[in-house]
Amino acid sequence: MFSPADRAHLRSTLLHNAAQDPRISGTALTGSAAADREDPWSDIDLAFAIADPLALPAVLADWTARMYAQHQALHHLDFPSGPWLYRVFLLPGSLQVDLAFVPASDFRALAPTFRLISGEAQDPLHDEPPAPDALIGLASLYALHARTSLARHHLWQAEFTISGLRGTTLALACLHHNLPAHHGRGFDHLPPALTHLFADALVRQLNPPELARALRTAIDCLLAEIQHADFTLAANLQETLKGLPPNPAMLN
Repeated sequence: MFSPADRAHLRSTLLHNAAQDPRISGTALTGSAAADREDPWSDIDLAFAIADPLALPAVLADWTARMYAQHQALHHLDFPSGPWLYRVFLLPGSLQVDLAFVPASDFRALAPTFRLISGEAQDPLHDEPPAPDALIGLASLYALHARTSLARHHLWQAEFTISGLRGTTLALACLHHNLPAHHGRGFDHLPPALTHLFADALVRQLNPPELARALRTAIDCLLAEIQHADFTLAANLQETLKGLPPNPAMLN
């Protein structure tokens, strides 16, 4: 396990390297450190503005080579998002380093966790939370496919879809409580009385009766959250969603 001191030293080194790279016109601290919420498990999150967009492939290649040669990176993967490219490195000791690269014309805060270190940033453009209708539709599809998986005795697929239903419904609950809905970030801040209900939607054993029980509970949670978002839609969906969990006879 990496130490906070190791993390701080590496972050300072990376920021120093960025200051020495003439192709980088701006840097920012992002993630938990930018919001002064860093804890012993936090990773390193940095964002770099690239002055000349045509130089981006070369900058990526050079920084990737540096991460392997100087910092013993074990693996990396990319997450493109619009003009941004997030290259995520795994280092020894389980330290994760997220380096975000973007042309200077799009260098801006996408979330409150953005602290400009050098250069200039464009006006903030924070990501919008997911639309309730989209989450309701996705959760309903998860419920439908969970029913079908159970009827086919595809138990692992059933567990996957029930988990998807539960997670999507928790995101819907986050919207209701004005919490972050992306990537489970708000789940642990939901009221304990509410998460206690969702805990009953966890699959405890991989057998048809238990999967059906978890599905029924997850659907109850979904219908309760739909009522907060759209009472009429909840009434329209209730009979169909309640009828999805298969009868015990179907599970033999």
